[in-house]
Amino acid sequence: MKLSTKSRYGLRAILELAMKYGQGPLQIKVIAQRQEISNKYLEQLMAILKSAGLVRSVRGAKGGYILAKEPSQICVSDVFIALEGPLVTVECLEHPEFCARCADCVTRHVWAEIQNSIQGVMESITLQDLVDKSKNGKGAVDYQI
Repeated sequence: MKLSTKSRYGLRAILELAMKYGQGPLQIKVIAQRQEISNKYLEQLMAILKSAGLVRSVRGAKGGYILAKEPSQICVSDVFIALEGPLVTVECLEHPEFCARCADCVTRHVWAEIQNSIQGVMESITLQDLVDKSKNGKGAVDYQI
């Protein structure tokens, strides 16, 4: 299982906003430059995050993007779901009718356990947790989920 660039870059971008929370908006070009993401792609990601209610845009010469909530109120899972949709390891977990063996499938329980574990980790980490890790001298922030 691989995470797409959409979720990886989206988390990096929103983490930039979390690290500057309360200091005013950040422009797309600044975030893009710091995170080495193209402006055009970042604009698409920010539009999705804005639609999800995770970021707000501020107009004007000193405009840009800010978090719509405090960093402690945004989980990694919120960002992932906004950008990718719900995490589903196999189709039958979301749609049992997909497979005739669903009711008796032992491996389905394995996939459910994996899915629940991944979701649990993503729900347990907030943007504030990541900001704190980066500020506590634990090295550069690791954006891997």
